Order: sequence, then structure tokens, then C-alpha cells
Amino acid sequence: MQTTDPQKSLGSALGRIPSGVFILTLANDRVETGMLASWAQQCSFQPPMISFAVQCNRPIVSLLTVGATFTLNILEAAQTDMIAHFGKGFALTDDAFANLEVERKSPHGPVLKEAHGYLLGTVRSQMAAGDHELFLAEITAGALLEEGQPMVHIRKNGFHY
Repeated sequence: MQTTDPQKSLGSALGRIPSGVFILTLANDRVETGMLASWAQQCSFQPPMISFAVQCNRPIVSLLTVGATFTLNILEAAQTDMIAHFGKGFALTDDAFANLEVERKSPHGPVLKEAHGYLLGTVRSQMAAGDHELFLAEITAGALLEEGQPMVHIRKNGFHY
């Protein structure tokens, strides 16, 4: 269905690019935190690498420096409780994992025990991408924790979440 408004038409088309839904977690000697993420994609086989984007104003960006380690928790299709929990966002001083079962895999961020799967990674590079920062990360380990289907998100408008 086409519209006569080019901006609305572009937004509708951009929003139809499907993305997974993830919880990005990290831990270092000062902070342990997590955030809802939807713009992550595998981008290399050898070495295994992913790219992911984080909005510039998110506090976690300051911790995602080259060499930083993290966990990308892959959500299962029905895990809307994780969207509600992590979707509100956290300050770096907040306990993002209160009342959640996690396994800590030092030096990476916590693995959510109810996640569909997880990937452990190390940031290799970063670049500005408009109102987001784009990260390239090497994946060093991972596992599928349960059978099922990963959560997929399709936006109605490509100009906001």
C-alpha cells in the first residue's frame, strides 16, 4: 500500500526490515548492566562476528569500548517479560538483574537463564552511525539453551522503535 507522503512511505518500508530481539549485558569491575537491543546481525563467518547498534545517548555506550566484553542474550519468541523488564532502561547504577536468574560468565555480562541462547563477544571496533553507535564484535563462545524460535521484531515505522 503506497502513500503520497514520501517520508511516511520510507518509514513504512524501513520498519519492515525484521530484527531479532536481544538483551545485551556487560559487566566490569565497576558496573553490571543490561539493555534491550534489536539491531544485531551476524556479519562474518571467520572469525565469527556480529554488528550491533546502540542509540548514542544510552549510558551503556560509554562502557562498550574496543576490547570490552559482553553477552548477547537471544530471546525466545514468547519472552515478552524480558521486553517489559529491560525495555524501561537502566542507569548504570541500577540493579538491572534484580529478581532474574542469571549465570555470570566472567568477564562477560550475565547470561539470562531463561534466554533462548547467548553469544559471548568482544568489541573490536566502533563507529558513528547517525543517532546510533555501530559496534563490530568478535564472538568467542555461545550456546543454545532451549529449543524454540527466536523473537523477531518488525516495526511499523522505520523512524522509531
